[in-house]
Amino acid sequence: MQGPLRFEDQDSARGDQNIAMFYPTSTQMVYRRGLQAIPLSVDLWIHYINFLKETLDPADPETNSTIRGAYEHAVLAAGTDFRSDRLWEMYINWESEQGNLREVTSIYDRILGIPTQLYSHHFQRFKEHIQNNLPRDFLTTEQFVELRRELASANGHSGEDAQPADDLPSGTEEITDPAKLVTEVENMRHRIIEIHQEIFNHNEHEVSKRWTFEEAIKRPYFHVKPLEKIQLKNWKEYLEFEIENGTHERVVVLFERCVISCALYEDFWIKYAKYMENHSIEGVRHVYSRACTIHLPKKPMVHMLWAAFEEQQGNIDEARRILKTFEECVLGLAMIRLRRVSLERRHGNMEEAEHLLEEAVRNAKSISESSFYAIKLARHLFKVQKNLPKARKVLSEAIEIDKENTKLYLNLLEMEYSGDLKLNEENILSCFDKAVKGALSIKMRITFSQRKVEFLEDFGSDVNKLLDAYDEHQALLKEQESLKRRAENGSEEPDEKKMLADDPTLASAQMLDGDMQVNQAAYNYNAWYQYNYQNAWNYGQYYHPT
Repeated sequence: MQGPLRFEDQDSARGDQNIAMFYPTSTQMVYRRGLQAIPLSVDLWIHYINFLKETLDPADPETNSTIRGAYEHAVLAAGTDFRSDRLWEMYINWESEQGNLREVTSIYDRILGIPTQLYSHHFQRFKEHIQNNLPRDFLTTEQFVELRRELASANGHSGEDAQPADDLPSGTEEITDPAKLVTEVENMRHRIIEIHQEIFNHNEHEVSKRWTFEEAIKRPYFHVKPLEKIQLKNWKEYLEFEIENGTHERVVVLFERCVISCALYEDFWIKYAKYMENHSIEGVRHVYSRACTIHLPKKPMVHMLWAAFEEQQGNIDEARRILKTFEECVLGLAMIRLRRVSLERRHGNMEEAEHLLEEAVRNAKSISESSFYAIKLARHLFKVQKNLPKARKVLSEAIEIDKENTKLYLNLLEMEYSGDLKLNEENILSCFDKAVKGALSIKMRITFSQRKVEFLEDFGSDVNKLLDAYDEHQALLKEQESLKRRAENGSEEPDEKKMLADDPTLASAQMLDGDMQVNQAAYNYNAWYQYNYQNAWNYGQYYHPT
């Protein structure tokens, strides 16, 4: 099955019972597959059990055992669901039809302690069951004897004065006086109801705490139509309440109910997996597997968390498989490629990490995407593998292709500044020259020119280069003024306005390295511009919409 059944689909999935009669084995297999996929579907359990009743041979001594086993599986799987009352009533009615009053009592003992929608109705029917039958018929031998002794003790008798008959399980042979027999039966009934009244009162309190949440659930089944925000909010608050106040079993059942109606919302799957981390490793894996392979095959975050979980458990190959499989399904997603790179880096596979980034550069669908990966590759080569020449080559080649990408120049400059400034002076100046004489906007060329003058003032070895750089800077400023005057005369749009509109990274750049900060007091070359380099590696533009 490739997803949860919609409400209207469940009837179709159950099939025509008349047709199913001709193919009982195949139909039963389909039912079992459906119940394995949606164990909380009360409707599906009811139809499956009805199918068994219609197809099994009543004369077969194993039939009742098979049907009872199906009921037990049903109530274990879905019996704690707030809306599971029809299943419990069906089970009780079937046992009553078989004349198994003790089994009926046992079922009531269970359902009366479970918060369900019809909790009060169950208690009323339980009291009728007690009043309409004799205690010796609906109690086990042990329960009957224990209750008789409790009542005898309460009345000041030991309950052991008389010699028990051989057939003690019947429970009445010792009492020959009809009046005493009636009194004992009534006392037993009263005591049984009294005990269960306490259970009912506690259960009623639990129901009252959940009633508002349950009433707010308008669509408990799956549908491709999005849920309203108020519905999502209710599920979230209900889960938080149950996690804080309920048992582990109830929390799991509520999560299972939630991920039926909210199957397409990865937040709930992630919350479920995070909860299970404190209870069962296999449970976490099962939740992630269902979410990623059935319901959310194109959602990146849940796949990344699953891969991270497997990595935490030491299953590195499985983590690789998850990420690779998802990337093959959703091509070109930067966050997945970078997660694959970081996975290999964390485990010492530097060559594979480098290969993944090189492949991303080659297969990029645009020049800007290629530049993005080139920056990542260069930083990996420089920061991790300590290979500055190779990193320099990567960025230089990227600049040749994407001459107007400011971030390429900034990253190259940052790497060159990280070495010995005296020994690396020529490479730094070469980088400045690429930016100043390249295809960048006049505003960016002036900014890099200012940085070049500052560098030569602080660290340069040749005053002639400093003076040449200053003259070059002044020429750029004059060019900028000329462009401004032309714009004021209406001949063209100001260059600065163009760049602010076209380049979202322009207003974002302040160099990270302390050596590249501006000292306005020392150098006042007309206007001194600053960068903000905080957002130089923005993945978001390469995410595919999901």
